[in-house]
Amino acid sequence: MNRTTLSLIAGATALAAVTGFAALSAPGTPGADTTAKAAAQLPVERTSLLCPAPSLSDIAETSYTSFTPVTKGTGSGGKAELQAAPQESKDGSNAGGDKGKKDDGKSGERKTEKPVLTPKEPGKPVTGDSSGAESPALVGTADGRFAPGWTVQETTEVAAGTGRGLQGVNCTAPDTSFWFPGVSTAADRTDYVHLTNPDDSAAVVDIELYGKDGALQSTVGEGITVQPHSSDPVLLSTLTDEQQSDLTVHVNVRSGRVGAAVQALDDKLGGDWLAASTDPSGSLVLPGIPKDVTSARLVVFTPGDADADLKVRLASPSGLITPAGHETMHVKGGMTTAVDLGDVTRGEAGSLVLTPTDQSVPVVAALRVVRGKGDKQETAFIPATRPVGTRATSADNSAKGSTLSLTAPDRAATVEVTASAGSEGGTPVSKTYTIKAGTTQDIQPPVPSGLKGTYALTVEPKSGGPVYGARTLSATEGGVPGFTVQTLPDDRGTVAVPEADEDLSVLQK
Repeated sequence: MNRTTLSLIAGATALAAVTGFAALSAPGTPGADTTAKAAAQLPVERTSLLCPAPSLSDIAETSYTSFTPVTKGTGSGGKAELQAAPQESKDGSNAGGDKGKKDDGKSGERKTEKPVLTPKEPGKPVTGDSSGAESPALVGTADGRFAPGWTVQETTEVAAGTGRGLQGVNCTAPDTSFWFPGVSTAADRTDYVHLTNPDDSAAVVDIELYGKDGALQSTVGEGITVQPHSSDPVLLSTLTDEQQSDLTVHVNVRSGRVGAAVQALDDKLGGDWLAASTDPSGSLVLPGIPKDVTSARLVVFTPGDADADLKVRLASPSGLITPAGHETMHVKGGMTTAVDLGDVTRGEAGSLVLTPTDQSVPVVAALRVVRGKGDKQETAFIPATRPVGTRATSADNSAKGSTLSLTAPDRAATVEVTASAGSEGGTPVSKTYTIKAGTTQDIQPPVPSGLKGTYALTVEPKSGGPVYGARTLSATEGGVPGFTVQTLPDDRGTVAVPEADEDLSVLQK
């Protein structure tokens, strides 16, 4: 082995640490070396996050909370910041193509926009805010000690009008494919898919719609160009003439990459953000259904040609139960299927667990949940999500109004929950919980000692089976039970990098 080969090995290892990706041979793969040492977990070195433009309402008030957990092995360097992304104009041209710059109105030159948020240190949240319909999408990067597990929460309060209530979304990493079951083009819904491009070159995106009878024909959603460092909200009702209450959107990126989220606004039931479902899988978990929901609507889609037959169960505080009248669900290939589950939790904490009745067929799924009655109802969405994994983080928590929901669908698990320091003061506090097999527990999370401002929660499984989680943030105003739910998938703050089987330094000759 020569120096060139060694350099390639070092380069591949460094790339894995930066991107959060490493390729390993699966156990049992023909020709794989089964004696290889276990992979080491190293912190990622760079992270990107994209926050959609928060609201079209002039009376909207939006807060941003940024938090990076303290991660071992990161060193002392690095930084993180969030900057405004110019929004696409109606004719599709970029309203400001240079990252973080704007016209000063005098010389035609562009000047640097100040970051909306600049975190000072891991372990302590930092907050910012904006108001009105002019609030832009944000593009953020973090490196060094700020990168592993970086989380940004966008929370918006809208006092009146379409979509009124509390809307929340975790800013997401850019990707090339997103599934959104649960969108609508019905007359009482106004749904936008927000596309944000963090890169120096344009991204080309297809937006595909699937209804109860299969794909909806639309050429308008093909080949949408999102200019560099800009954001484009696309009104879904402009992509098709069909009005359907239950649709699945697939955002497929032909070139480049984007961040994507759906803002679903209802004339009477408030509104919220719908985050992407986890990748298509034969079994799914939708955690954190509020115990006082008055209705829950499950929307499922299978991307392939094969039909899916699913067993529907609710992980309650006492164990797995089958909702009466909804024991199974049949989903035709390439078609969106929806079912009303009513007040499925019956006043107790709950999470939905979907598993195949026979042959496993990959599906995506989301829940629309409603709280309140009459003209004082509010909506939120819960997509199927990945397990907590090594660690997950929830930002923007207050002493009151936050509920942490944890479920262990297969085996019992022990979980450590840490409340960070407050954004304006306070001392971190940790507490350990045991989640019984097949159950969901709603937890009033620990609060930092001497809390001032907002704080973050980190969830770290310590033993047992996989854990799924969600955080509900509530803020009742004017009698309307405003709430928003964010799932807690693994923050991908570390990446597995295989260790060498031998000391290669002796070969560098």
